[in-house]
Amino acid sequence: IIASILLLKARSVSSEESRQHLRDAHQRVLSVAEVQRHLHTSAGIDEIDVGSYLPKLCSSLASSMVGDAQPIKVNVTAQGARIDSQKAVSLGLIVTELVLNAIKYAFPLEKAKALIQVTYETDGSDWKLTVSDNGAGKAAVEAPSGGLGTAIIEALVKQLEAKVEIISDAGGTSVSVTRATFTSRIPRAA
Repeated sequence: IIASILLLKARSVSSEESRQHLRDAHQRVLSVAEVQRHLHTSAGIDEIDVGSYLPKLCSSLASSMVGDAQPIKVNVTAQGARIDSQKAVSLGLIVTELVLNAIKYAFPLEKAKALIQVTYETDGSDWKLTVSDNGAGKAAVEAPSGGLGTAIIEALVKQLEAKVEIISDAGGTSVSVTRATFTSRIPRAA
């Protein structure tokens, strides 16, 4: 209902900037709904299989956001780890924001074999989520920085007690969210 209201409002406003903000809000609501729909189908289960969760989520995002003008392939490689449903919601929202940003900003010009790669790796209680693309990179694109999506990601990363690393150059952008519990016993060089 909320997504429909946002889309109707986007059609009725005269400002292109307002229209785009409403479309972005509409897409976020649909993404949250997709995360919740997937988790609801696993009702009564405290843990979610990341190996099936992330591909379904990314497939849904790609089918709703990738246009015919610039086909973009979204690949997902996720170890078959199981995570608690609260963590799954947070990871799902982070993936949603990062994939949507890549779809919207990584390919300002038509590119053959445009690709977004999502990976999730685990090692005991440590994990790493990476969303990368082979697009133009941040230096070549005027993507908004510090917007709502960035604030959402920062809050979720903090909640997961993780850290973010961004690498961007002419070959594309890679955003990694890492949760590492390993503490080194070797003192740092002075």
